[in-house]
Amino acid sequence: MEVSFDVQLQPKDLFRFNMYQTYTGMQGVLSIVLGILGFVMAGLSVGKAEIPYTIMYIVVGLIFLFYIPVSLWLRAKQTLKANAVLAGKLHYEVSEKGIHVVQGKETGDLPWDAVYKLVSNKHQILIYTTRVNAYVVPREQIGDQYDGFCQVAGKVLEPFRLKLKK
Repeated sequence: MEVSFDVQLQPKDLFRFNMYQTYTGMQGVLSIVLGILGFVMAGLSVGKAEIPYTIMYIVVGLIFLFYIPVSLWLRAKQTLKANAVLAGKLHYEVSEKGIHVVQGKETGDLPWDAVYKLVSNKHQILIYTTRVNAYVVPREQIGDQYDGFCQVAGKVLEPFRLKLKK
């Protein structure tokens, strides 16, 4: 069985990947907790502490809860502007042999044994080659080929390397 589809990455796709990378680890959980703690401390300090302390707690909350996502969004837009490979249309051919990617005259092959893990959620499929590097495939662009993709991946990858959502 072979599945093929085209992908054109948008800033929102890279943003979702970066958010997933950032907030699924301990760093993400810690930043959310510290952001909420900043706002809680600001609320508790109103009327009990000097105004600069309250402002400082608000700023800490804003930095941890809003600065990171905004910077990730700006980085995603900048990355697509600076990288012609990511900004171009990619054609994927997925079979039991591996994943073949074509962009213009350039081609690349990714054998299944080089796939670290494969994760999908409602917005994207992430084909990890290392713990931090992944091919990003927007689910809206793969369309009705998603089930075929899952069948092929399920045949060749061990279950512990698959995290597929329907």
